[in-house]
Amino acid sequence: MKKTIGLLLFPDFQIIDMAVVAVFETANSLPGGPYYELTVLSELGGPVRSSSGVAVLTERFGAPAFDTIMVAGSSEATPPMPPFTAFLREASQASRRTASICAGAFQLAEAGLIDGRRVTTHWAMARELQRLYPKARVEEDRIYIEDERIWSSAGMTACIDLSLALVEADYGVELARAVARKMVVYHRRTGGQSQFSALLELEPKSDRIQNALSYAKRNLRKALSVDELADAATLSRRQFTRAFRLETGQSPAKAVETLRVEAARTMIEEGNHAIDVVAREVGFDDPERMRRAFIRAYGMPPQAIKRAARAGAESAT
Repeated sequence: MKKTIGLLLFPDFQIIDMAVVAVFETANSLPGGPYYELTVLSELGGPVRSSSGVAVLTERFGAPAFDTIMVAGSSEATPPMPPFTAFLREASQASRRTASICAGAFQLAEAGLIDGRRVTTHWAMARELQRLYPKARVEEDRIYIEDERIWSSAGMTACIDLSLALVEADYGVELARAVARKMVVYHRRTGGQSQFSALLELEPKSDRIQNALSYAKRNLRKALSVDELADAATLSRRQFTRAFRLETGQSPAKAVETLRVEAARTMIEEGNHAIDVVAREVGFDDPERMRRAFIRAYGMPPQAIKRAARAGAESAT
């Protein structure tokens, strides 16, 4: 039996959030499908204009019961919309689960659906969400969060990660992987993964420096000397060192440490690995060196991050 999904739109919604439609459409095209029946809804029905100017045709709010209610986001926090809030509250009560994308979390909050719950949104709006709705437990550096029947995601392309996670919860990991492959999603991110990327933050401007950083990320267990990275960039040591600092503002050693810390944090938050195992896997010489790097990056040791991740997982069960 197909699962029904109601996607709620409002004026000036973010058009990229319609990517969730592609996830469920792709699932329906795979063997055993169709798996989902999706309805796009709005208060008045008809075309709803996105912030980009592109309009999407919708049906008017009606019967509230769906398997899943999803709320689209926007590029900024949207003021309360009483009719929208009332339908969302009713639909959430009548449906099995409710999910928000990006600033859609503000709509869930206005409907009273995230009091006492873990929730995320786009990193740029997270503190505002926490300020306006202090009863929510906002985690600003997550791709998506599941707290019982309430799901929420970060902004932009995180809606794809959220939708793939919903597919996995409904029909298993193999179908979710098949959808990701067909959509040419290079890496299906887990909910606990950071919204930030060390490679993105470094912002290399040339392909050669990007190649060196990508090589480093694939080979973190190795020593990764400057000479090795220079070879990956097909530059001399002197040319590489000068170009690297000009493009990233960091030394190669500092950038590699940043990549190692990011990889270590992901392992700690998503698995049950011992700290010394994590240190070895990401290329730190010993746990103490990793501890010092974590304090420089996050202001806390890896053990504290591990405890926080465990506490979050326990509160979600």
